[in-house]
Amino acid sequence: MLVSLTSLVIFAEGETPKDQGGIWIILLPLLAIFTLYYFMDSPRRRDQKRRDLMMKNMKKNDRVATIGGILGSVADISADGKEVTLKVSDNTRIRFRRTAISEVFGDETETPPKTT
Repeated sequence: MLVSLTSLVIFAEGETPKDQGGIWIILLPLLAIFTLYYFMDSPRRRDQKRRDLMMKNMKKNDRVATIGGILGSVADISADGKEVTLKVSDNTRIRFRRTAISEVFGDETETPPKTT
């Protein structure tokens, strides 16, 4: 620890060094960092909640996209809910982990809105 000559002289004469902020000098920057992290992390938490809700509400015949870009409709969901079978075309079904689904578009039987 580096100590200046004047503080040694003052301490040697019997005076105590002045309180220079104490514990608050350490706690205020830490508090600022944690507050900043909380507000920077809130969009990620919001997106994670949206994704969890989307995965929970996924059902048979929903149109989905995988993280690899494969588009299909949900043909079956396993009993434990960890695997999803997608119907890609009439004769093609592919099994995926549920976590491989990136987006759920809705029910395949719904008619898309007409654009004029």
